[in-house]
Amino acid sequence: MIEETETIEEFLARSSARVEEAVRAAAAAEIMPRFRKLAAHEIDQKSGPHDLVTDADRLAERYLTEALRALLPGSVVVGEEAVHADPATYEAIQGDTPVWIVDPVDGTRQFVHGDTGFCTLVALVHHGIVRASWTYAPARELMATAVRGKGARLNGEPLRSGAPTPGRDLEIATSHPDYTTDDQKRALRALWTDGVAPRPCGSAGLEYLAVARGELDSTAFSWEAAWDHAAGLLLVEEAGGAHLTLTGDPFRVTGGNALPFTAARDLATARRVVGLLSAA
Repeated sequence: MIEETETIEEFLARSSARVEEAVRAAAAAEIMPRFRKLAAHEIDQKSGPHDLVTDADRLAERYLTEALRALLPGSVVVGEEAVHADPATYEAIQGDTPVWIVDPVDGTRQFVHGDTGFCTLVALVHHGIVRASWTYAPARELMATAVRGKGARLNGEPLRSGAPTPGRDLEIATSHPDYTTDDQKRALRALWTDGVAPRPCGSAGLEYLAVARGELDSTAFSWEAAWDHAAGLLLVEEAGGAHLTLTGDPFRVTGGNALPFTAARDLATARRVVGLLSAA
């Protein structure tokens, strides 16, 4: 728990390892026992055939909600499944209370199809700023963590994104066209040009991890849901990367961003991608 005079930074210095333990425990209890073992009645559609939810999503979010609120009394949890049930709960991100942003299974479609490309995302936000994040891919045994101003780590080792190799096409993971407006489609089409190699994105959390590891040059996403972006954006920042919206401003988890936006291995690449998106 956080003491009355304790800052968020002091809480993280004392308790970040316990948050990691909670994330691992939620996956062990509710996600991995169902991986490649889901029955038909454990899978539902939300807004359409590409927007799936499973018992693993719901139960892992419930587990994390209880565990994270116990670690930081007075905090609130904004989880993807809770917001689907009651959209008003998303408004907590705008307040002054510490907020845990949770995506229990990011990449549910991959999870349902037995692919290892899914992860659990947790971020701690205070006053609209992401203070720490945890990205856990249990089927790949990858745990990436970041604390603002303290750097990023993957399985305990320092993580640095580096700059793309000069002269090579930029590899960019982009939004699925089903989730874009006509204006956003036009902006994203600008990526299909010489010197750029766009591809459809998978799990947003794992795409951000790929950027932070220097395995992917950039993302170009067209939606704002904080549970998809908060953890990964801090991870990229702390690994040495940058993120920008169409106005040239960093992405805000509180919303109101000019879309699409990018996260990239370095600031120069982010500016290059925004330049392409803005020229459409």
